Amino acid sequence: MKMHTVRVYPSAEPLPTRDQLAWKLAEVASASAPLDAAAVEMLANRVIDNAGVALAAINRTPVRNAREQALAHPRPSGATLFGIDSTRFFDAEWAAWANGVAVRELDMHDTFLAADYSHPGDNLPPLIAVAQQCGRSGADLVRGALAAYEIQISLVRGICLHEHKKDHVAHLCPAQAAGIGAMLGLSTEVIYQAIQQAVHVSFATRQSRKGEISSWKAYAPAHAGKLAVEAVDRAMRGERAPSPIYEGEDSVIAYMLSGKKAEYEIGLPEPEEPRRAILDSYTKEHSAEYQSQALIDLAFRMRERLSSTDDVRRITIHTSHHTHYVIGTGAGDPQKFSPTASRETLDHSIMYLFAVALQDGVWHHVRSYLPERAARPDTVRLWQSVETVEDPEWTRRYHDPDPAKRSFGGRVVIEMADGSRVEDELAVANAHPAGAHPFARQGYVGKFDALTEGLVSREERGRFVSLCERLPDLKAGELAELNVPLAESALESTQRNQRGIF
Repeated sequence: MKMHTVRVYPSAEPLPTRDQLAWKLAEVASASAPLDAAAVEMLANRVIDNAGVALAAINRTPVRNAREQALAHPRPSGATLFGIDSTRFFDAEWAAWANGVAVRELDMHDTFLAADYSHPGDNLPPLIAVAQQCGRSGADLVRGALAAYEIQISLVRGICLHEHKKDHVAHLCPAQAAGIGAMLGLSTEVIYQAIQQAVHVSFATRQSRKGEISSWKAYAPAHAGKLAVEAVDRAMRGERAPSPIYEGEDSVIAYMLSGKKAEYEIGLPEPEEPRRAILDSYTKEHSAEYQSQALIDLAFRMRERLSSTDDVRRITIHTSHHTHYVIGTGAGDPQKFSPTASRETLDHSIMYLFAVALQDGVWHHVRSYLPERAARPDTVRLWQSVETVEDPEWTRRYHDPDPAKRSFGGRVVIEMADGSRVEDELAVANAHPAGAHPFARQGYVGKFDALTEGLVSREERGRFVSLCERLPDLKAGELAELNVPLAESALESTQRNQRGIF
């Protein structure tokens, strides 16, 4: 690993191309690094994970609408859509769009948290779509996907976006472009231009995750993937990009991030170093914002020590700066306490999540968010008794430089009506690599089964999982089978229609 200092350069002090961050990212993508067996196995797990959460959301309105848009763009020998028969193909950018929305809708796939936050599994829909359309092999896909994970996680470690109210897709889109470039075996120069274009078009505000959160939370990563596919296509045709995109006098760092005096340190692997960053990311067992995962598990555990939640007077969650200000009471969002709030808002309200987990002792990706569940009077009362407090120690642990010590949970104090208190804490979720029950292949397959119950037969699940397990050895034609079709009767929309423009 080598650290690179990134800062703004005035136009009078031109920065050589090879010293620019975008070029260094492109070098990571274009290098022929050896594969790490554990990283390859984890990638297969994440392909299984993405498919499970996508199929569980297959008939939700945002997913159906995105699929209908893709259905309007058929293409012979293109890419497949989740749920749709694998003999039907569509333009890769639209398949990336529809599949990306499906993967992101339930907020239940993988995560990485450091200086900023991310869902690196969002890299996979555009890479798989392009691989299918361009006739690439499983080995090509593995190389591209591990490069994309590496680049996104490196950016997330070094550059904070959310403090400047920028959405995390600004790190995702260049990673997607780099991963596609790596998968296609493009030159460093072409990948460099594609990365810069991807950065330039993907900066957006965090309003998509503030206030009344809408379905755009699911669409944003898919939009980034669509932009990345287009950026790579333009770069392959010889189009160039604004440069230097990070260090320029009027560019990203100068006017969208910490300003002209800022310096960032970005760690990137050496050319011969295996791309292992995927192993530092972690998936979700529960369908909710990642910072809630440990606290949901903690609610399950604390529930066993309560005779009844009706006797709870107040709940205080002592946690990190991020959890307090993004999904806690520090956000100042009244919608996070509203029984009529959208699902997207509720899964970003730790007050709601903890209250329901404490009452139910289970978490379900559908039932836990039903309007009637959110509106239960006893739940509303308990929910509104919850507050969060930033604890400097939990903030320090959240940012610990050692991934094995980094903590995303908190300490909870439950005050009862009789004056007694129940206290407990949990640093990481049970499914986290350092948790009580770390997810391995069996955990991912079990999660897939739970999410697709009644949709996918055991035979079809076995076929798909077997394909994922052979990922590095798949021939070009086999990648079209890296999909899980459903019976037409299980899908609410399978044909092009005229509800929109397309």
